[in-house]
Amino acid sequence: MLSKAAATICLLLTLDAAALAQPAPPDNPPSATEASPAMDPPLPGDHWSYEVRDAITGALKFANTFTITDVSPTEIAVRGEVLGHPNYGYFVYDHFWNIVKTPIWKFSPNDGSGIKPPLNPGSTWKFHNDQINIQHGASFRRSGTSKVVGQESVTTSAGTFDTFKIETSVEIRNVNDPTKKESSIRTTWYAPSINHWVKQTEKGNVNGHVALNTSIELVDYGRR
Repeated sequence: MLSKAAATICLLLTLDAAALAQPAPPDNPPSATEASPAMDPPLPGDHWSYEVRDAITGALKFANTFTITDVSPTEIAVRGEVLGHPNYGYFVYDHFWNIVKTPIWKFSPNDGSGIKPPLNPGSTWKFHNDQINIQHGASFRRSGTSKVVGQESVTTSAGTFDTFKIETSVEIRNVNDPTKKESSIRTTWYAPSINHWVKQTEKGNVNGHVALNTSIELVDYGRR
């Protein structure tokens, strides 16, 4: 069974997700230059809402909304709200959407889950970081690799978006017991036009068995 720490990591870091239908590739996908991140800088009030589902059964687990509350030259503060639980917590990102801090975890220098422009099909990047549980002090070492595997047009209930499809593999080891290894594979469809992801899927594995398989899909977004 996936450990509580790993399950929380997977859920809070990605609020994982896959679209309910596979999008067809566009006849003429946008070039990397046309689709590179170029939208207005993030502003307080920018928000994105998602549905989180069990990718195996398709059952809706919950709906959440993330709203930017503050922007500094180095960080973006975001309030997370789950439907029915408005005090879900606050998240701190850098300007490439790498997580620096969640209500439970602190990362040094960050979690590596964001993007690394310029985005081009075939580009890859690696990351290594430390992760500490703010409440209990448990410490983990994380390492991973992200690769832009292509460009796709994705349609959700929020609209149709030109996206970069990014695959990220992560390995997590407990500092106090390095023999305990957990891993996850996440696929993200990032839309430069809204500077966010419109779809994500993630599988978490422990000892070779799937312990977590969830998906998210964008249902609404906007600027105040």
